Amino acid sequence: MSIFNYKRRPTVGVNVGGVMLGSGYPVRVQSMTNTNTDDIDASVAQCLRIAQAGGEIVRLTAQGVREAESIGLVRQQLRQQGCNVPLVADIHFNPKAAYAAAQVTDKVRINPGNFVDPARTFKSLTYTDEEYAAELQHLHDTLIPFINLCKAHHTAVRLGVNHGSLSDRIMSRYGNTAAGMVESVMEFLRVFVEQHFLDVVISMKASNVVVMVEAVRRLVAAMDAEDMHFPLHLGVTEAGFGEDGRVKSAVGIGCLMAEGLGDTIRVSLSEAPEAEIPVAQKLVQYIASREGHAPIEGTLAEGYDPLLPRRRVTTEVQGKIGGKHVPVVIASCKPSDIKGAAKPDFYSDQLAQSGINFIQVKADVPIDSLRNQLTAGSVIVVEPANVNVTGSLQAFTHALSRAGITTPVIAHVCYPDDDAEWLQVKAGADLGTLLLNGQADGIWLEAPNYSDQGRLVSWAFATLQAARVRMSKTEFISCPSCGRTMFDLMTTVEKVKAATAHLTHLKIGVMGCVVNGPGEMADADYGYVGAARHKISLYKGKECIEKNIPEAEAIPRLIALIKQNGDWRDP
Repeated sequence: MSIFNYKRRPTVGVNVGGVMLGSGYPVRVQSMTNTNTDDIDASVAQCLRIAQAGGEIVRLTAQGVREAESIGLVRQQLRQQGCNVPLVADIHFNPKAAYAAAQVTDKVRINPGNFVDPARTFKSLTYTDEEYAAELQHLHDTLIPFINLCKAHHTAVRLGVNHGSLSDRIMSRYGNTAAGMVESVMEFLRVFVEQHFLDVVISMKASNVVVMVEAVRRLVAAMDAEDMHFPLHLGVTEAGFGEDGRVKSAVGIGCLMAEGLGDTIRVSLSEAPEAEIPVAQKLVQYIASREGHAPIEGTLAEGYDPLLPRRRVTTEVQGKIGGKHVPVVIASCKPSDIKGAAKPDFYSDQLAQSGINFIQVKADVPIDSLRNQLTAGSVIVVEPANVNVTGSLQAFTHALSRAGITTPVIAHVCYPDDDAEWLQVKAGADLGTLLLNGQADGIWLEAPNYSDQGRLVSWAFATLQAARVRMSKTEFISCPSCGRTMFDLMTTVEKVKAATAHLTHLKIGVMGCVVNGPGEMADADYGYVGAARHKISLYKGKECIEKNIPEAEAIPRLIALIKQNGDWRDP
């Protein structure tokens, strides 16, 4: 794994219904249906739309044995219609459903947080070493029949860990942390390896991109330490929809793919499932274009931790850039182009009048020759010098740090594209990686061929927010719609946004069901969660405050709850 030179991490091959996953194969793109799984016709139709859009694997929810068996019927109809897309059963809390699915599907997704351990209570429990060991033995014994069933039917398994849905047992030792996510899945992997069952794919997902990236990196280190090489499924869960969902997914998935990680991906949007596919395809295509790039000479700065990077130490310039200031945004547009509330800190045509010595360079500039140009009031604006944008820029910033140069750095990337989705994907992946790794004091996104220059600024701020380095608007954590969703997700998110989008200091979860909602909106301040058809439960953090509110009353009651807790601000 390298942040300078792109090369995919070697992983074993896993057969999912005839589609091979692993480093010897292309990165696969997948999605999940949002139909009622028992509605066979609707599920078949949606699987066909996903496959026709380019989806290579499709997942369906299976709340129980009946839904698991329905996936088998969907599979039969698809095969009769000449569609061989593999189907995955998504299981939570119900091993019996997993056993049924293993006999009729191509892969079964189970969550280590709730497959063996009882449903989480979010209570702090204490285990003695003996009690903890007994729980691990119970986990081992429970998994064996499932593994044997998967062996017999040649069914692959995805171990899917979600931040916020860890078991109380894991929480008792590790808390709700990336380290806890890793141990949760490693417990299962050790049993699978012991049983010589290697058709396993792993995912580590979170709505918080920082947590998701840390968890995947820690997992890879843990697997390497135990000589495991399972393929990885990447995704930012509850990414949202529209430009925010696309940018957020590109930041998290793109950062890890740039390091050679990831064998299959899903861009989880609160939209029609087939809308996810083109975004994922663009992301895969963009990162894969780095294959065979000109080698980049780079050495990590002393003290840099690849698992948990900290922001590069820089000198503050004019009380505006560097030091402890949030990363800034430079824009090539005019002030009149900006429609939103977030304004760039600098306009490119005004840099000369700012009083700051902006020095524009390419990332391959010799550091010694650059040193002579730097003054106390300098800021470096650096452009990539390689098709591997992130590798090139990070090689430069690490070279600065090794040379003892603490001048702030603005990452400046210019794209020729005129398509919004391509720009969201590329900029999110490139600039987001720099921000997540602490290597930029600001960003400058430029796309001269794009018609709406003001939107570039919006995407720049969305990238900063996804990387959790600068918050400029309310963060909405909304799940991708699935068969468990209790309301029209897209419409509901829009209504919640309309009522609360001015609360830029808050994170609000809009979750379709109670199966994962309370856990997966892990760090939301407030939650709007589907409890039953047209019934909503409201949360403050992880605490359910009001249950089963009629959907028509839910948004006013959410506003009232926010006001009661002193978090409301008038628009």
